Formats: sequence, structure tokens, C-alpha cells
Amino acid sequence: METQFLHTFVTVVEQGSMAAAARALNITPAAVAQQIRTLEREIGAPLIARVGRTVSVTEEGSRILERTRELLRGVADLRSLANESAVSGELRLGACPTALAGMLPDVLARMVEAFPKINVFIKPGYSADLYRAVEGGELDAAVVLQAPFPLPKTCEWQLLREEPLIVLAPAGMAGRDPHELLATQPLIRYDRNQWGGRQADEYLRANGIVPRERFELNALNAIAVMVDRGLGVSLVPDWARPWPEGLRLARIPLPGATVPRRIGIVWSRSSVRVRLVTALLQESRNAVQSGCADRRRPAP
Repeated sequence: METQFLHTFVTVVEQGSMAAAARALNITPAAVAQQIRTLEREIGAPLIARVGRTVSVTEEGSRILERTRELLRGVADLRSLANESAVSGELRLGACPTALAGMLPDVLARMVEAFPKINVFIKPGYSADLYRAVEGGELDAAVVLQAPFPLPKTCEWQLLREEPLIVLAPAGMAGRDPHELLATQPLIRYDRNQWGGRQADEYLRANGIVPRERFELNALNAIAVMVDRGLGVSLVPDWARPWPEGLRLARIPLPGATVPRRIGIVWSRSSVRVRLVTALLQESRNAVQSGCADRRRPAP
């Protein structure tokens, strides 16, 4: 059985059509259809139901879908283990939202250039979920916020970036006292259900600030736009670009020392793809040191 045909099957399911799968695989739709038919004959059951230009997975196909993904990951692991002379194979990587849009593309660009035989599967998610995925072996590593709890002995964590809390305000409020703004202006609150939002909430409580809450959400770019539109101020980590273009904002530092939000990489010591994780750590450190992951933000 050709593993490429299994890969085609998974791609068709994920893309939702033969044409989209063909584009993703860089082959013709006819070749995709032929590979699926051959695989169905070898399996002895229909795997894909065709409805017009779209497709859906059959009951039989759904039964083998996850096992097929596991098999393909296993083949990638074999390739990685066999090729001692080169770093290759598939790295299963998680990323929290700000890292996925900020520093990670620069890191991946460096990895592709330095290690062209690496393939990377990326799973977006919140840090708490990604920690569990790494601990459970679903992911090899993840770019996440530092956990507010001790890590299990099977995992390690490396700091990449620190982001101090700032008051984000419309540009016309630059120079005003940050505590006065937090106490008097409507607050666009960073979601307290997330680790970064809890850190901001703890700062408000520690300094006896009772804000006038207006909105609460877990989307830093959206918060920046709302502040620009005059809907209030916010207490957020000074996150890495890209930020939305054309915003006129004041980034006001807080008085005294504050505990920054820390972003880094967590990984599993037991992963068979430890060489790929080592390559990720190396290129992440290079990106941070060269300033690629901390480019200039919009001017206040």
C-alpha cells in the first residue's frame, strides 16, 4: 500500500474537494481521484463520498482517518530516525495566538532555510491546551506562555521573550498617568479566563484599581483596534508585532517593576523527534537574538 495514497486520502478529507487537494498536493484532480480509487480497492471499502464538486468522508473512511494520520506520522518518524546525516522529518508544533501571528513565522522561515528536509505540522490553540498536548505526546513542542504551575518531569521549557504589562490608550492620552487612566476610562479587559488576562487582573487588584469595565475579550489585535476607535483603554502585555496597520495608540509603561508575560517553548523529552525540537530551539534563539521576533511596533 502506497503511503502517498494515504496522504492523498487525508488531504482530500481536510481540503473538502478533489480540486483543492490537487492544488495542495501539486498534482492533477484526475491523479487524486485515481489514487483514492486505488486505495479504496486495497482497503475494500468506499472512503470518500462525492457530492458535486465537494466530497465528504464515508463512515468507513472516518473509522480509519485518525489511524491513517498516526501511520503517516510514524512514517515521518522512521524517516527522521533513519536519516542520521540530516535533520529531516515532521515536527508537530503547537502555537498560542500571539506567537502564531508574531514570532513564529520568522522562526519557521529560518528553519526552512537551515533544514529544508523538515516538515512542520502546526496546531493553533491556547497555552493550557497546548501544554496538555505536549505532555500527552500529541505534539513534540509548543510556543506558549509560561505555565503558572510546575511542569512534569517529562517536559522542559525555554524562555524566548518577556512582555511587560502596559496601558494601551488612544494617542491623545499619551503622557497621562496610567493608573488614572485605568481608574477613570472605560476598560477593554483582556480575558480573565486566559493566563495573560489573569495577570492583568492581578495587577489591578494589587494596586486597588476598580475599573469601569466595558468589554472583555481574548484578542489583542481586536483590543488595539477598539482602543484606537475611542472605546476605552486596556491593560495588556506589550506583545510582538504584527499589529493592525494605521492605528494611533499610546503604549504607556506602568510605574515600578511588574511581572512580565513570558513566552517560550515547551517540549517533551521523550519525543523521538528530539533532533527536530533541537533545531527549533536553535532557530528560535537565533531569531530572538537577531531581533527578527521583536521588530518595531507602531509608533505611539
